[in-house]
Amino acid sequence: MQQLEKVLYTARTHTTGGRDGQSRTDCGRLQVALSPPGSSGTGTNPEQLFAAGYSACFIGALKAVGPRIKLPVPADVAVDAEVDLGPVASTYGIAVRLKVTLPGMEREQAEALVKAAHQVCPYSNATRGNIDVQLSIA
Repeated sequence: MQQLEKVLYTARTHTTGGRDGQSRTDCGRLQVALSPPGSSGTGTNPEQLFAAGYSACFIGALKAVGPRIKLPVPADVAVDAEVDLGPVASTYGIAVRLKVTLPGMEREQAEALVKAAHQVCPYSNATRGNIDVQLSIA
């Protein structure tokens, strides 16, 4: 298991009710109602939150590695994330697909940038070897 050398930030939430509940951050900037996927509830679900977090983090990783490998990241970079929930053996699991849009970038450069970002993104590192993560370039 990989250990942090130094804690740069700690996110804190308080959640009640599980998939039919609520979650809020300690600072109050995020307060969400939760509903199970496919239900008639009006809240979001953990898979949607994971998709939003992973895609935002991946863009951060693109911006971090771009200068290191001398590839400019387009200002209008975007990541469309899909997170699947389903059965795995006798339990449940998730799978992720990230489609990265890098307007104006040549395909070979885009592939190099995405590959480098996948090596440093904290979400990619946390999921590597645990779930299926598929990367594609739009």
